[in-house]
Amino acid sequence: MKAIASAALLTLGFATLAATAASAQDISAGERSWNKCRACHQIGEGAKNLVGPQLNGLFGRHTGAVEGYSYSAANKGADITWDEAIFAEYIKDPRAKIPGTKMIFAGIKNDKEIADLTAFLKQFGKDGKKS
Repeated sequence: MKAIASAALLTLGFATLAATAASAQDISAGERSWNKCRACHQIGEGAKNLVGPQLNGLFGRHTGAVEGYSYSAANKGADITWDEAIFAEYIKDPRAKIPGTKMIFAGIKNDKEIADLTAFLKQFGKDGKKS
């Protein structure tokens, strides 16, 4: 009986571990999602502003703060400090979150994809180096 109970607990533990891993952020998937962003943005060492600002050190940064990038008045005046929740809301529909933004992007609607993209972006510090 103890062997059956132990086997059941072990199976439950593996199932829980698998479920946790499946819901965890996937940086590789986030990098694939980044392909939707790279036409307008750069990230990493040597990143430059393009149609959109470079995204190094995005989380914790204030809207309109990248030097050398010409932001819309809406973005400059948004008074937002980027964190995971605000980014998730923004990336679903940028023009709804910041009306008047120059960002023309249909958005990413899938929460898992947003979480993966967030994990990918969070790797890069202000200097563009991966942490």
